[in-house]
Amino acid sequence: EMETIGEAEKSDRIVVLDAGHGGTDSGKVGINGVKEKDINLTITNSVKKILEKENIQVIMTRETDEQLAQSKVEDLKYRVKIMNEVSPILAVSIHQNSYHEESVSGVQVFYYRDSAEGKRAALLVQEQMIATLQPAKEREAKENSTYYILKKTTVPTIIVECGFLSNREEADRLTSEDYQERVAWAIHLGIMRYINSGA
Repeated sequence: EMETIGEAEKSDRIVVLDAGHGGTDSGKVGINGVKEKDINLTITNSVKKILEKENIQVIMTRETDEQLAQSKVEDLKYRVKIMNEVSPILAVSIHQNSYHEESVSGVQVFYYRDSAEGKRAALLVQEQMIATLQPAKEREAKENSTYYILKKTTVPTIIVECGFLSNREEADRLTSEDYQERVAWAIHLGIMRYINSGA
């Protein structure tokens, strides 16, 4: 199954997948008690499997439930370092959202304000996730200039917030294996659309 180095170099079909949080950093905690770090990893692992079937080489920032460095900042620095060093066609950081109002829901993809390719990827992934998942609330991809990962990467990078753990319906959905698979499928379709529409 393993690609040879030569094959990997031949195709720049490399994607970095980043499952947000991990270890002692659980990220958001859902209204149903589910931890963001776990949902992130499950969905990210699924995206990896599907992409590999499409002959995309996938590099993960974490494959287990671990914090990648002692501090939050060092942890983010480490993720960015991997993204920049691997120099993928796209880096995708997978997260879950939360808000102080329970009614708020929906998928939201973020891109760096100054990245044309990041924006192109974000729009495609956002569009695909809405088409596949048909969330009650249809959000739009959003630019951002403050998120560390978006600011510090030198490669096209997006952050996918799959849903709101603060919304009971969405938290329950995101906890179901079936829906997690659908989310992964949607993210993979968006990534493939980005790759195939010529970066």
